[in-house]
Amino acid sequence: MFNNYKEIVTKTVIGKGKKTFKNDYELTTDTDVDTVLGCWVINHKIHGKKDDEYIKINGSYDINIWYSYDNNTKTNVVSKKMFYEEKVRVKVRENGDLNDDSEIIIRSLKNPTCIDVSNEDKTIKYTISKELGIEIVGDAKIRIPVSNTEEDYDLIIDEDAVNDEIEKNVNINYLDNKDS
Repeated sequence: MFNNYKEIVTKTVIGKGKKTFKNDYELTTDTDVDTVLGCWVINHKIHGKKDDEYIKINGSYDINIWYSYDNNTKTNVVSKKMFYEEKVRVKVRENGDLNDDSEIIIRSLKNPTCIDVSNEDKTIKYTISKELGIEIVGDAKIRIPVSNTEEDYDLIIDEDAVNDEIEKNVNINYLDNKDS
């Protein structure tokens, strides 16, 4: 009964993946650090775009590190805006095509957090971990079975030819001939 198919082009997720990134950084302070008391990350922003066969992710966040100095008698917070760039390859599903028209959606699945911190003199070393989800949205063609009672193509009727045919076959004196 379903011998014919209709083809539909639609937007769909053609690739999806997630990855945890761990990056090591160093920050220099004005004084010798005795103890790192806390570290937090705020204002995370991310954006992704196609870069050849890869997805390039650009992001930024503010890092705030609270530390003690002067024999643990004083504290200070050092803040810094951090920028990062990650490059990943996301597997594209069958019949999908990563191209310049593909929409890239990046989500922060686990916000950046400081997972390790150490200090030596005026240098604070820390590790930031974040988990990002990447979706690639593109065009896909799907086939849907339809009953074979429908024609694949509609018949095109030339309206000018139909009007010309009507003009030829209309007897303009029809009403005059009817009364006689």
